[in-house]
Amino acid sequence: MDHSHYMKLALSMAKSTHGQTSPNPMVGAVVVNNGEIVGMGAHLKAGEGHAEVLAIKAAGEKARGSDVYVTLEPCSHHGKTPPCSELLISSDVKTVHVATMDPNPHVSGRGIQQLRDAGIDVVVGELEEEACELNKHFFHYIQNGTPFVTLKTAVTLDGKTASVSGDSKWITSEESRTEVHYDRHRHDAILVGVNTVIQDNPHLTTRLPQGGKNPIRIILDTHLRTPLHSHVVEDSQSATVIFTGNSVNEEQRQPFLEKGCEVVTLSDEEIDIHSVLKELGARHIGSLYVEGGSTIHATFLKEKAFQELIMYMSPKLIGGSSAYTSFGGDGFPTIAEGLEMEILSLERVGKDIKIVAVPTI
Repeated sequence: MDHSHYMKLALSMAKSTHGQTSPNPMVGAVVVNNGEIVGMGAHLKAGEGHAEVLAIKAAGEKARGSDVYVTLEPCSHHGKTPPCSELLISSDVKTVHVATMDPNPHVSGRGIQQLRDAGIDVVVGELEEEACELNKHFFHYIQNGTPFVTLKTAVTLDGKTASVSGDSKWITSEESRTEVHYDRHRHDAILVGVNTVIQDNPHLTTRLPQGGKNPIRIILDTHLRTPLHSHVVEDSQSATVIFTGNSVNEEQRQPFLEKGCEVVTLSDEEIDIHSVLKELGARHIGSLYVEGGSTIHATFLKEKAFQELIMYMSPKLIGGSSAYTSFGGDGFPTIAEGLEMEILSLERVGKDIKIVAVPTI
């Protein structure tokens, strides 16, 4: 039997739910009996049936003596839904193929052990790398209590994000901009600095032909300079949370609260990125898409507070020593102190080149 074939199918089903299961992971399951696929399922939304439940239900009596392929270790604890491990045991399945173990301390290893204690064969590790990549946001959040941070930037061939006048529309192709909206859909929250709000007045929403999920909008605004007439304040397309320093008083906060925004005043005069990430984690925000300007990106770089960089490089040249770059500030004082990155992929998107890289530490 080609086990990888069925696991690839389960992974494909899980991947199709990207952006809609948080704070839960994406999971797919396939039930096979005598070489015939008799049931399939994918977890669609937090609080709803897990992939194994849907797949076993579809299989019915044919689940007995079957092989089950699931992309993540079946849960063994009572949450919003009953344990999937108990369902697999009561369904009298023969073998369960698990792509990867669950890092959740409430689950890790327990679901597999429960199945084995019941006499069910369990095979772990089929397409594990692909399964881990699929749920990298969830895994990071569960293990660290803070969101997986993706920095996104768009640059010209000479590394500029805007001309000396501040003009940046449009550096990249329509195809690249569409990809960005897919990424917004896949993340729980999107973050920019107050300067981006003042200069560009963005909506920070997901605009795709078939629709999509709007991420929670996070604004870093030390002195609460966000204009009250800005889109992120006035529209109700998504929640807006504004982080400020401790100099902001209740009188300043009140107009924003009346418009439905939330203003989080931190304990220090300046905004600390790590404090922001801890607060977002406490709100069950597992992934954060940072589209800030050079100042915001420089802060994340200095603090080494990100897990992934996505850069779209356009075949344009702007020039100008004062033109904007992706990372502002003073930067690291020496080349040796610079942050080492590993390039994971290079691909063509429209006329642009998309680079995905991760820190090596």
